[in-house]
Amino acid sequence: MHHESYPVKKFKIVVKTFAGLEPVLANELKALGAESVTPERRAVSFYGDKGMLYKANFLLRTALKVLMPIAQFKVKRNEDLYNQAKKIPWSEFMTLGKSFSIDSTMQSDLFANSMYVSLKVKDAIADYFRESTGKRPSVHAEDPDIRIHVYLMGDYCEISLDSSGESLHKRGYRVGQGEAPVNEVLAAGMILLAGWQGESDFLDPMCGSGTLLIEAAMIAKGIPAGIYRKSFGFERWIDFDEQLFSGIYNGEYERVSTVKIVGSDISSQSCAIARSNIKNAGLSKFIEVEAKDFLELAPPFERGIIVTNPPYGERLITKSIANLYKLVGDVLKQKYAGYTAWIISSSEEGFKNIGLKPSRKIQLYNGALPCSFRSFELFAGTHKQTVILKKGVNLPGEE
Repeated sequence: MHHESYPVKKFKIVVKTFAGLEPVLANELKALGAESVTPERRAVSFYGDKGMLYKANFLLRTALKVLMPIAQFKVKRNEDLYNQAKKIPWSEFMTLGKSFSIDSTMQSDLFANSMYVSLKVKDAIADYFRESTGKRPSVHAEDPDIRIHVYLMGDYCEISLDSSGESLHKRGYRVGQGEAPVNEVLAAGMILLAGWQGESDFLDPMCGSGTLLIEAAMIAKGIPAGIYRKSFGFERWIDFDEQLFSGIYNGEYERVSTVKIVGSDISSQSCAIARSNIKNAGLSKFIEVEAKDFLELAPPFERGIIVTNPPYGERLITKSIANLYKLVGDVLKQKYAGYTAWIISSSEEGFKNIGLKPSRKIQLYNGALPCSFRSFELFAGTHKQTVILKKGVNLPGEE
């Protein structure tokens, strides 16, 4: 029986991301055909059907969580939260046999902390089932069937189902990580912010455990972000449509790419970890990694893009940040004319010492660390004219 003739139900979907990546995520969603795409704070909302909910989880590179709001209400008094949460028709979303967990984000004077908010909603769900069936569903913090997200800001409350399960940055290809890996979602976001879609050769000369290299290869080859994952939250929902998801999962996404993707790192241990992650992602033929100090590396191609997260703190083998950045700047000027270099760093001191003028600056966060992501256009010419400013597209969030 065909379902095409029925009107397809569209609903609001909210996708969480990192601060600074909202414009990239919005572009990704528009490319998928999402409707009413609206950037918000660390999130982008849109309207779509169940298929779009599945696609958002499977295909978006800069998504952390895909949430489906099921209730919105005002909380004027403390007890409103429990009362309103209990009015939600929970049996539409979960059965007694399913375990659940709740996490909450809040800024409100009515409640002491987010644990308390989660507890109130948990009580409401338990009482809803107890009153209608005489039994309570079980709570499972680690690996629940249903994940519920409560967002409380002032007197506004939104309760959603989390369709992703584990955070989507957990792509599933990582076997090992170095000391300060860039989160996979941040890595993909950086590459897409740099405007790279696989049309030029790509170098990360301080590649650590290889995250930027792998995300770049996935972008170049059109490999879905979620292809290596074992599961998604929506697969345990009571309305899970296996046929629909199977069609999305087995779609034709991959494309042929001939660009070169090269990484190097001063630490041979980091290179070994990078190689095992790359192998696990099935990308060994496509990415080349060599243990080499950036200062000694011969440019692997005529021109291309560099995207990198230089070491800082514990990872610094060189004397100091100032010294490292000065050396990096010198190498870029001397050897990498014709390249564009994008560098993310939390160190203003580092950037001051690089000796190059950035053509773009974008404010990002690496975990809780505020960072700047800057591009440097490297041109051949005398020392004074090394850098000519190119005007890029100004995205929101530029400094």
